[in-house]
Amino acid sequence: MPNTVTRAAIADGASEVTGLARADIVAIEQRMFELIGDALKAGETVKLTGFGTLQVRSRAERIGRNPRTGTQHRITPRHTVVFTPSARLREALDRLTKA
Repeated sequence: MPNTVTRAAIADGASEVTGLARADIVAIEQRMFELIGDALKAGETVKLTGFGTLQVRSRAERIGRNPRTGTQHRITPRHTVVFTPSARLREALDRLTKA
């Protein structure tokens, strides 16, 4: 199973590559995620060129079933974030699976 990349690991890697102080990178990273979160909360689509798109979608109310007991229950309507990878990212991932 692949390892999980954390925000701390991203900050460490960016600090090494850029030579900037880790504290500065963490501040930039924090603000970037705040801006992305604020845009999604406002119902906007976030497009990260070369990486993908984050979009808020509405999920309708539906009936769910407990797989263990078989009992049905109501799942309330909600909003969720959907990630769609860019063509460049999909192609790169496809090359990995073919190698």
